[in-house]
Amino acid sequence: MSDPPDAGGDVPVLLEARDVVRTYRLGSRRGEDPVEVHALRGVSFEVDRGDYVAIVGSSGSGKSTLLNLLGALDRPTTGVVRYDGQDVRSMDDRELAALRNGSIGFVFQSFHLLPRLTALDNVQLPLVYRASTVKERRVRALDALGSVGLADRVDHRPTELSGGQQQRVAIARALVTEPPLLLADEPTGNLDTTTGGEVMALLERFHRERGMAVVVITHEPDIAARADRRIELRDGLVLSDTRRDVGGGR
Repeated sequence: MSDPPDAGGDVPVLLEARDVVRTYRLGSRRGEDPVEVHALRGVSFEVDRGDYVAIVGSSGSGKSTLLNLLGALDRPTTGVVRYDGQDVRSMDDRELAALRNGSIGFVFQSFHLLPRLTALDNVQLPLVYRASTVKERRVRALDALGSVGLADRVDHRPTELSGGQQQRVAIARALVTEPPLLLADEPTGNLDTTTGGEVMALLERFHRERGMAVVVITHEPDIAARADRRIELRDGLVLSDTRRDVGGGR
């Protein structure tokens, strides 16, 4: 678990994007040059430890591409992405896998749970790649499921759970390694308004209690409005980066 920021000093930067460009070369017809698609065209910003950020934008703005780069799932064409001061481009595949497994939690719109596994086994998956015993993995997974209110659903498979419960399992899986950063890609996209609000409240509770940074990718204005900071993308560029006045409370 990451330590909460020191209220008396500077808040350390956890994640940094500097002049990030991501260009894809798509196949072309015979005799034609490949087509270049500029998904990101020079994006720069920082995410501090304990930050709560919403990244918004219409379809094609570059949100998904940016999420892949921030989560070390992809590398920029040019520019730099640094996690805790280390350039992601300098890491080999093994180091990138270790970063994703130990320091970044992922929550996706479609949950990405393995259908044949129980909730408990799904949550234990990130711990399988660590030097931990079967008992340790089980204890930590049970604790994570209890923290999202699913202590009575540990033996249920995804098809036996509601959409909201499946997303809670996904959140438990993301948190079981106690990462400093959680990346959520449209986490309420497959949920009704009430259930989506409950899921966001859960993420916000972990943000407050554990001091973890939360970055939410969303196209929903009401979800973005919950964050302390809003970064808007348009055509692969940062259009605005604003902080909400939280003096009056949430």
